[in-house]
Amino acid sequence: MNYDTPLDQRHADDASAGYVVDETVLTDVDDSAHQRRHRKQIVIGAIIAAIVVLIIAIALYMNSAGGGDAASEGGEQIPVVSVIVPGKGTVISDITASGTLAARRPLPVGSVGEGGQVVDVRVDEGDWVRKGQLLAVIDRSVQSQQAAAQAAQVQVARADASLAQSNLDRALALVERGFISKADVDRLTATRDAAVARVRVAESQLGELRARTARLNIVAPAGGLVLERNVELGQVVSAGAGTLFLLAQGGEMELAALVGEGDLSRLAVGASAEVSPVGSDQTFTGQIWQLSPTIDESSRQGEARIALSYDRALRPGGFATARIGTGGVSAPLLPESAILNDEAGTFVYIVDKDNKVRRRAVRTGLVTDAGITIAEGLTGSERIVMMAGGFLFEGDEVKPSIAKSGE
Repeated sequence: MNYDTPLDQRHADDASAGYVVDETVLTDVDDSAHQRRHRKQIVIGAIIAAIVVLIIAIALYMNSAGGGDAASEGGEQIPVVSVIVPGKGTVISDITASGTLAARRPLPVGSVGEGGQVVDVRVDEGDWVRKGQLLAVIDRSVQSQQAAAQAAQVQVARADASLAQSNLDRALALVERGFISKADVDRLTATRDAAVARVRVAESQLGELRARTARLNIVAPAGGLVLERNVELGQVVSAGAGTLFLLAQGGEMELAALVGEGDLSRLAVGASAEVSPVGSDQTFTGQIWQLSPTIDESSRQGEARIALSYDRALRPGGFATARIGTGGVSAPLLPESAILNDEAGTFVYIVDKDNKVRRRAVRTGLVTDAGITIAEGLTGSERIVMMAGGFLFEGDEVKPSIAKSGE
């Protein structure tokens, strides 16, 4: 057998000998190699695309981080912060408080006599009365009889005194003639003096009875408005029984406004206030006439008593609110976001001429809708960090951006 016969010749021989060669096997071998080459090309293309994207991203980052206005010498990014130069302005603030309306000078009136049955009531709630005006009358029939009896005793005493004086006068005329002794004259003089003294005693007792009877009248101690009437016809009252009438002296009212201890220190006697009763669209002008000298320990509030002229719309016991002017204050005004607090106290961050952050201790003042005034620590010309101060530290370098008004 010849082993050197070519493969093609063998195929041809096989075919001439009646054998068929499977061409599908040869085709499968070619297709498998082609697919491997195609997958390899896809992988290489994906790797190249990823490298290109990474290079572009690095270039963009280096471009943004390497700008002349946003990078420091060490390559670190400098934060941009909004700052404000507050200056100084006049801040006018009002304190809003609420409280209860009442009489400025309430006058409780009761029975000062021994009491009795009420036989007449002359006034009612809402009436105006003058000083000394009769408000109610208590039965005095017994007291009147006692006074009449004592008046008769006064007449008896006066008659005795008159008789004693006449006896003394006759005795003095007889002394000169020697018909009566000096001792008799002294006795008659003593009798006359005793009679005169008894007249005075009787008159004093009569005056006492009349005064007691007069005290059965319930009168107004001063002029004003009757706020309460707590007595009715036929009622039996006694001395110290309680308030029968309540008057507002002069008709003057007041609002006892409750104010926090911090605001109370900003008020002064004589300050003007606008008072608005609940349920009314009217506003009344008053003045603070008294500030509470003490602070309630539980509520930490005190009273500002606002005097008001009488008006029927001001009803004692009603609720009202007041706006009290405290005057103007010239000081820097900052937004609340610029003011920080820690264990060392209240402070702000300022940006110095080298664009470095510096801490500055301050003391706050008035709180208004526009912001908070700074009472101490600032002149108003500093650049103050408006917000994000909690993320800054002393000495940090920043890029300040002046905030526009209203931001």
